[in-house]
Amino acid sequence: MSTLTYAVHDSMTMLRRNLKHAIRYPSVGLGSAMTPILMLLLFVYAFGDSIGAGMGGGRDAYLNYLTPGIIIMGVAAGSMSTSIAVCSDMTEGIINRFRTMNITRSSFMTGHVLGSVVQTMVSAVPVVGVAFAVGFRSDATPLEWLAAAGLLAAIAFSVTWLSVALGLISKTVESASNKPLLIQFLPFLGSAFVPADSMSPGLRWFAEYQPFTPMIETLRGLLSGTEIGNSAWISLAWCAAIALVGYVWSRSLFNSTTKG
Repeated sequence: MSTLTYAVHDSMTMLRRNLKHAIRYPSVGLGSAMTPILMLLLFVYAFGDSIGAGMGGGRDAYLNYLTPGIIIMGVAAGSMSTSIAVCSDMTEGIINRFRTMNITRSSFMTGHVLGSVVQTMVSAVPVVGVAFAVGFRSDATPLEWLAAAGLLAAIAFSVTWLSVALGLISKTVESASNKPLLIQFLPFLGSAFVPADSMSPGLRWFAEYQPFTPMIETLRGLLSGTEIGNSAWISLAWCAAIALVGYVWSRSLFNSTTKG
């Protein structure tokens, strides 16, 4: 077999390992789904009427506005579990065992990334289900739903590579759980909960030019039919840039910590 074939085979082996861990400890995936679900219910039922009225609609209109942002917030929340899992492997000695085996070195990280993307996509399903249960409605076509799923997968892929690097630089599991908080917090400072043009000038500027706002606007356009404009291309550019930075950083950290 070629080098590429070995790399793919080893990565799939690591993917199966991580998926088995996810099945064995379902609370991790459940936690990634519960946080956005609770935020959805809180904002819809506690603030939906007042915020919706301020936006020229009611609770139902605000629910349709809010849901895409909550879904992407859930994708960002999956970064914590990836960072923790990578740090745990690095500090518990399993890497030393892998080094004695004839496996591709990068397969360890690739397996974590692919496993996290699968878990994140699965965790998004109950979030969407709860949104529909409380009144969310979408006129998206099957093709638009497929594009939305592709966008979420791209976001999960890019954020996960960055989370791998954060896990590699962490010395303890506790610190690994804290470092991705910025990733999870960024959607709050975007257009997930209120339009960016309703914010104060400084916050509005930050919201408009941070990576999650175009991602949210693209998903909102796909699911709710709002104007997307250039947001789709900007979102894909951000995903590519974040994934590249995360990959190069992770590769450098992993090679330096496991050399020898």
